[in-house]
Amino acid sequence: MSQPVALITGAASGIGQAVAVAYARQGVRVVGGYLPGAGHDPLDTERLVQAAGGECLMLPMDVTDSASLDAIAKAAVERFGRLDYAVANAGLLRKAALLEMTDAQWNEMLDVDLTGVMRTFRSASRYLGEGGALVAISSIAGGVYGWQEHCHYAAAKAGVPGLCRSLAVELAPRGIRCNAVIPGLIETPQSLDGKNSLGPEGLARAGKSIPLGRVGRASEVAELVCYLSSPQASYITGQSITIDGGLTVRWPE
Repeated sequence: MSQPVALITGAASGIGQAVAVAYARQGVRVVGGYLPGAGHDPLDTERLVQAAGGECLMLPMDVTDSASLDAIAKAAVERFGRLDYAVANAGLLRKAALLEMTDAQWNEMLDVDLTGVMRTFRSASRYLGEGGALVAISSIAGGVYGWQEHCHYAAAKAGVPGLCRSLAVELAPRGIRCNAVIPGLIETPQSLDGKNSLGPEGLARAGKSIPLGRVGRASEVAELVCYLSSPQASYITGQSITIDGGLTVRWPE
């Protein structure tokens, strides 16, 4: 029996890259999508996957373009003969206060962070069969908490669990599962962006308020994603699992 194949959007950095490496260690072949011009070298992911003993095909994609996602899903099947898992990880993070936010900023955020998840799953699910799995990356911003000057981001991320719950019901007759992962404060290029997110100093300060005493690693989120798409999680679907070191259950100080 041939090895499973996973499609990952936003695979050139951060959580997406970590998922690609984690899959490789488990014998899952990877087709990673990356946005050209985003500032991340897709060859870095290829090298890391190969060093982990896996196979990786990195392809340009744009989650705002349905044809682009249809093409990458088709390419995965043409290259490896099958498609088993899809991880909707690609995301946009921009800071904008409500009174200054334009319709274009709002629409762009939802187009990438919510509609992009739907497009990814729509394209991939055409090829998935019994045992297939879809995993989307949400956020505690929206998924649990509110975040000032990021209402468009929070709204998009809040919509992801609802999308996953509905797809879990719709796709269950085909034996396909769908779950959401809600990361807390994780050190990634996105969270280290001091303009639109916390930045290195803000992230370090925030880590002190987490019960486990630190921010999370992308590799830790990746392990959860891999578990949710594996046969070991065959009875888990429609769930939103928070991975945050205890941040969202701590007692207010």
